[in-house]
Amino acid sequence: MKLANYPVEEFSKILASGAPAPGGGSAAALQGSLGAALLHMVAALTCGKEKYKDSEPLVNEILTKSEKLRAAFIDVMDRDTEAFDGVSAVFSMPKSTGDEKAARSAAMQTALKACTLTPFEMMQLCEQALALVEKAVGKTNASAASDLGVSALSLKAAVQGAWLNILINIGGIKDEDFADHYRAAGEAILSRVLPMADKIYDTVINSL
Repeated sequence: MKLANYPVEEFSKILASGAPAPGGGSAAALQGSLGAALLHMVAALTCGKEKYKDSEPLVNEILTKSEKLRAAFIDVMDRDTEAFDGVSAVFSMPKSTGDEKAARSAAMQTALKACTLTPFEMMQLCEQALALVEKAVGKTNASAASDLGVSALSLKAAVQGAWLNILINIGGIKDEDFADHYRAAGEAILSRVLPMADKIYDTVINSL
């Protein structure tokens, strides 16, 4: 069964179990989906209200894009666990001969790269979602301002969680060009996203 199809209580129990997956990567993706969902909720609570009629085009944009982002986070949540399962599978490969050891090593490198790509995708989704949250600040239902703040916090946690998963994987990757590329790309996203998330939070908390 896909992680997204589990009831919340059951998902929480699975996450708390001794199994190595799902783990932090899937939890980060779930956090991202909650951030996108909260953003969508705020837009839904704004849509159609006379007080915010000037924001209607923006609200409609947020409604469309935030739902797509929410679904994308849910999709990557399962794919992150699947990628980690690929790493786990390598440990059961034989390693008695030189050829077997070489095949095992190559498979591990492939698996680690796959485990880098999914959290990087999460980081990209977080940046897109936070850009929408930033647009929404001050132009959506003021009664839901705290929800917008929680959205920003959720997406900040998601992007930082995804970054931790990138770092732990590229540490074992021998392809230096690959590792350097995703380290630089991830750092670039963080440099843009973290100040944005903090600014959103500060703006929201000062409005309450």
